[in-house]
Amino acid sequence: MSPEPGTGAAALLRRVAGRFATGVTVVTAVADGADHAMTVNAFTSVSLDPLLVLFCAEKAGRFHDVVTGSGGSGVWGVSVLAEGMRDAADRFATRGRALEGGLAGWEHHRGPATGVALFSAAMATLECRTCAVHEAGDHSIVVGEVLGLDVPDPGGRPLVFYEGGYRTISS
Repeated sequence: MSPEPGTGAAALLRRVAGRFATGVTVVTAVADGADHAMTVNAFTSVSLDPLLVLFCAEKAGRFHDVVTGSGGSGVWGVSVLAEGMRDAADRFATRGRALEGGLAGWEHHRGPATGVALFSAAMATLECRTCAVHEAGDHSIVVGEVLGLDVPDPGGRPLVFYEGGYRTISS
């Protein structure tokens, strides 16, 4: 099926892309002393030499300027969510929520390399510095140099996003 602009192509792309199961992460950053956080499933590793990862940020979202460096320090963290962290995924996917006390209720610590918040119950964490931003329609592809890595829960089971909903892996 060939998508044509204005004929529901965006809805079809969302449905088609939803057939690709992804992990769920929360990306965090600090700007003007306030923690910012956003649920992200468009996250992947890019390179092993140097260590690079990427995620996609919507240009219209307030998080965008924080991680691209124009509104914040350009450093950010990634917490790979475990299956029991759906409430965090839902919370940080909510648009327009208050920033004040935004991480209250979720145990977190400051990453030693960047000082950004990392979820203590995460399966894995990364600390990054933005090294490139690529324009991509209504989003930016944010590439980060990895400054720190940890696996706080090596036996954890991942939270997965598939067909518009959260899933867990049964085996």
